[in-house]
Amino acid sequence: MKGQFPVEKFKNIETPFYYYNTDLLRETLTTLAAEAKKYDYHVHYAVKANANHRILSIIREYGLGADCVSGGEIQAALDAGFPSSGIVFAGVGKADWEINSGLDNNIFCFNVESIPELHVINELAAAKAKVASVALRINPEVNANTHHHITTGLKENKFGINLDQLDGVLDVIPSLTSIRLIGIHFHIGSQILDLDAFKSLCSRLREIQDRLLNRQMIVEHINFGGGLGIDYEHPDRNAIPDFKSYFEVFHKHFKPLTNQQVHFEPGRSVVGQSGSLISRVLYVKEGSFKKFAVLDAGFTDLIRPALYEAYHKMENITSEEPLETYDVVGPICESSDCFGKAVDLNGAGRGDFIALRSAGAYGEIMAMQYNCRKLPKAYFSDLL
Repeated sequence: MKGQFPVEKFKNIETPFYYYNTDLLRETLTTLAAEAKKYDYHVHYAVKANANHRILSIIREYGLGADCVSGGEIQAALDAGFPSSGIVFAGVGKADWEINSGLDNNIFCFNVESIPELHVINELAAAKAKVASVALRINPEVNANTHHHITTGLKENKFGINLDQLDGVLDVIPSLTSIRLIGIHFHIGSQILDLDAFKSLCSRLREIQDRLLNRQMIVEHINFGGGLGIDYEHPDRNAIPDFKSYFEVFHKHFKPLTNQQVHFEPGRSVVGQSGSLISRVLYVKEGSFKKFAVLDAGFTDLIRPALYEAYHKMENITSEEPLETYDVVGPICESSDCFGKAVDLNGAGRGDFIALRSAGAYGEIMAMQYNCRKLPKAYFSDLL
């Protein structure tokens, strides 16, 4: 929807840049918080989706915790005002300094992925005369039916403790005196639109709960991770994900035990639709069989199409000319620097603004300086 972009104000801004619609972000957060509150669910925002300081500060205002996967993300969350009591720390390869950061800041929980990691956390916590709260990240063998690069819940993935290893892990824990098991954690993948995958996760969790109960073990916290997708094809029609149906799945298919608390870690669904990458057309190049719209943005600014073959809706927000078909490419010296082939855009000319939509998640945070390019800056609808 071209009208949402203040094109006149863009004319004095160096492109490419990220533009965030903070009204939409706040509306999304309001909806998310209201739907989670119906069931007393706890929500931790997945910082890896977007760690822009202002974005984090806005999210923190709505009472969310933070899901972090590095020591740097823990610090970013703290800097944005998230309480340490709401920070969970996941990741298959936590370095000692990162674990120590979590211990020093008294974070809520470490989501642990292996026996060696349990031993390291136990050792580091003991050295500080502390007891670390941990949840076991279990690989539930649930197919998320998403891109293979963002599937995380299968035995072949590097993440989590496989089901056939769980008993061995549970046998070890009682000997680790500086560890306190408080929960179990899952994350089966990202950009999940088929809610049946979450029904399967609930079914698997019930089986795991039974295994724990057979050992007279009851954990206080169940963390289902994140994964809810967004509509990349229709960002205006479906600007806010269907959090209502998402949480209803878990409410209907999983009944927590008495005093057991349920947690979620959404990322993309919180910020994805609020951000767009704004770029200018440098050239329209006539090929032998096609036209190329050459932008000043490249995969250094938005890597998802090159990395995942991901789709982003593109709009010429300057032109009202009839539609023409282009391959939309960037300036990077790599053939993979292509945002889309056979893309229909209003007739493009040099200097036109092209908006790459639904770029609020895994856009700015994944930008890099290959070809010695500048990192894109961020601008906000309420500050322009």
